[in-house]
Amino acid sequence: MRRRIIAGNWKMNKTVSETRDFVNGLKPLAADAECEVVLCVPFTDVAIAAETAKGTNIHVGAQNVAWAESGAFTGEISASMLKDVGAEFVIIGHSERRAMFGDTDATVNKRLKTALGAGLKPIVCIGETLDEREGGKTEEVLARQVKGFAEGLTKEDMEKVVVAYEPVWAIGTGKTATTEVAVETVKFVRSVLAELFGEVANGVRIQYGGSMNGNNATALMASGDIDGGLIGGASLKPEEFIKVIKA
Repeated sequence: MRRRIIAGNWKMNKTVSETRDFVNGLKPLAADAECEVVLCVPFTDVAIAAETAKGTNIHVGAQNVAWAESGAFTGEISASMLKDVGAEFVIIGHSERRAMFGDTDATVNKRLKTALGAGLKPIVCIGETLDEREGGKTEEVLARQVKGFAEGLTKEDMEKVVVAYEPVWAIGTGKTATTEVAVETVKFVRSVLAELFGEVANGVRIQYGGSMNGNNATALMASGDIDGGLIGGASLKPEEFIKVIKA
């Protein structure tokens, strides 16, 4: 049975003091959560989020990780640095990183292997643009991205990976894939994983990440094929985030 996982991606939002207040506000609300709850926060907030969440069921993650352990990589941050300040999870390959900061299938694969080697739990993002979907290329794009991030991974590695399917056209736009489209696409992603890893694919958790909120989360996860959400805007207020967690 795959345990559901709801992860908040704060993107570039919240100061240290705002993070402390948020986590303190979320703790009583999420105390009885029946899913895994993760907050993926800016690098500057990881330590305070982890400290404030200590002893609770709230897990903390970062939003990117370098593929190198140290060296001349200005602006990057290593897996050991993240672990040292309390990160447990890390987002890799978010569409904004791919579109604006040059991440490719190859660099996502390198970051993923580094995260796994350090004991971080990766949330790897895949997804198609609107042009790709309208052009009938969704499956082609997703298959390429899955095979790209999975290159060189063992079955044991894959068991530790969470996959986030995030249609790029639905991120931060208020648009959401219909339940049918989201479920169909997630099933396709799992079929590609099955080609690569056999039965292990049945245990891989696949989230939906495209404007999921408290109003649509129940419908999106009702089929049992979608194992949670990577939540953007709705994760920035405890009272909104908890609606998705409860759903």
